[in-house]
Amino acid sequence: MSRTSAPAPAEPAAVENPSTTAADAPLSHGLKQRHLSMIALGGVIGAGLFVGSGAAIAAAGPSIVVAYAISGLLVMLVMRMLGEMSAANPASGSFSVHAERAIGPWAGFTAGWAFWFLLCVAVGLEAIGAAGIVHGWLPGVPEWSLVALFMLMFCVTNLAAVKNFGEFEFWFAALKIAAIVLFLVIGVLAILGLLPGTDSPGTSNLTGHGGWLPNGTEGLIVGLLASVFAYGGLETVTIAAAESEHPVQGVAKAVRTAMWRIAIFYIGSMAVIVTLIPWNSESLAKGSYVATLEHLGLPAAGEVMNAVVLIALLSAMNANIYGASRMACSLVARGQGPKALGRISGGVPRIAVLTSSVFGFTCVLLSYWRPDDVFMWLLRTIGAIILVVWFFIAVSQLILRRRLEREAPEKLAVRMWAYPYLTYAALVGIAVVFVLMARDPNTRLELYYTGGLVLLLSAAGYAHQRSRAKAAAAD
Repeated sequence: MSRTSAPAPAEPAAVENPSTTAADAPLSHGLKQRHLSMIALGGVIGAGLFVGSGAAIAAAGPSIVVAYAISGLLVMLVMRMLGEMSAANPASGSFSVHAERAIGPWAGFTAGWAFWFLLCVAVGLEAIGAAGIVHGWLPGVPEWSLVALFMLMFCVTNLAAVKNFGEFEFWFAALKIAAIVLFLVIGVLAILGLLPGTDSPGTSNLTGHGGWLPNGTEGLIVGLLASVFAYGGLETVTIAAAESEHPVQGVAKAVRTAMWRIAIFYIGSMAVIVTLIPWNSESLAKGSYVATLEHLGLPAAGEVMNAVVLIALLSAMNANIYGASRMACSLVARGQGPKALGRISGGVPRIAVLTSSVFGFTCVLLSYWRPDDVFMWLLRTIGAIILVVWFFIAVSQLILRRRLEREAPEKLAVRMWAYPYLTYAALVGIAVVFVLMARDPNTRLELYYTGGLVLLLSAAGYAHQRSRAKAAAAD
C-alpha cells in the first residue's frame, strides 16, 4: 500500500458531513456523555483480555507485562492520533473518513469496508463464544438457539434508538469495569499478604520457574503479538462520538483518559496475575483470571469469571453491530456502497443494522457447516485488519495535522504528542508488528490472507475512485 500515491481527495461531497450521514435523514444524537465515557472505558475490556491472556502468559512468562506495556504504548499513540482527527472532524465513519480526506477515496473505501468485514465476522465469533458459556449452564438448550437469541436481541437493540445501544453498553461496561477493579483489589491484597488465608508470594513467581524471560525473546514476541490484538475495541468510541450530544468534547475526554485506563486494566492485570501464579501453571489454560482466583482459593471463581466473560462477549456483540452499521452508513453517504444500506429512519440506519447482523449470523452457520475451511478462511482474513486500520490512521494524521495547522488550527482540541516524531514512531511500531507476524508461522498465514483482502479492496476502491472522477469530468 502506498502512503501518498493516491490523488488528494476533493473536499466537498465525497467526504461525510458528520451531521448528515445519509440522504434520507441524519443520524440521531442520542448518546449522552455518560454513555460515551462508559463506551470508552468498556471498549478497553474485551473478552480477549479475560480469555486470550492465558496463552500469552504461557508463551512470554512474567515478561508478558513488558509485552502489554509495549503494545499498550502503540495503542495509546494510535488512539491519540485518532482522537485528534475525530475531535477536529467528528464523523460516524471515523478513520475511514479521515483516510479519505487525507489520502483519497480509495483509502477510505479500503479502511472502511475492511473494518466492516472485521466487525461482522467478530459478531459471529462472539455469538459462538457466548452461546458456549450459556450452554454449559443449560446443557439441554441447543447452542444454535442461543446464538439466534443473542443475534435477535442485539439486532433489535440496535434497530431501536441509539440511546438503547448506549444504555446497554453503559451497563455492560459498568459490570466489566466493576469485575476487573474487584479483581485488581483482591490481587493487590493477596500480593501484600493482606487477603485472609493467603501468604504474599513476594517475587518468587517473577524470578523463579525460568526467570523473567523463560522462553527468551521468541516467547516475548509471541506474547507481544497476542497483546496487540487484545486491544481491539477502542476505535468504537470515535464512531459513537458522532452521535453524542457534544461530539468534540466527548471524544477529547475519552481519548485523554486512554493512558491510565490501559495502564490499569491491561498492564496492571498482567502484573497481578504473573505475581500471584506461576506462568507455567497448567490452570492458565482455562483463563488467566479464573486460574488466579482459583489459586487464591476463592469459591465459585470459575463460574463468576465465566459470567464476566459472557458479559464481555455480549457487550462486544452489541458494540460491533453498532460499529459495523455506522461504518456502512458512512461509506454509503460518501458514495462508496449500495444506497439501500444508508437509508435512515428514526435516526438509525436500520438496513445497515440488519445486513451487519445477518452477515454475523451467516458466519456462525459457516462455523457449523464448513468448520475446516470456509470459516477458518474468514478468521485468517480478519487476522491483521486492525493493524491495517492503524496504518491508515497514522498516515492520515500526518497529512491532516499539517492541513489543520494551516487552515483551521482552532479545531485542534486534541493534539498528538511530539508531532510528527511520535507519529513516525507509531508507523515504525506497526511495521515491526507486521514483520514479526511474517516471521511467526502461527500468524504468517493470517497476514497473507489479510493482505489479499486489503489488496482486493484497494483495487476496487481505486477503480471506483477513477470511475467517479471520469463521471465528474464528463459532467
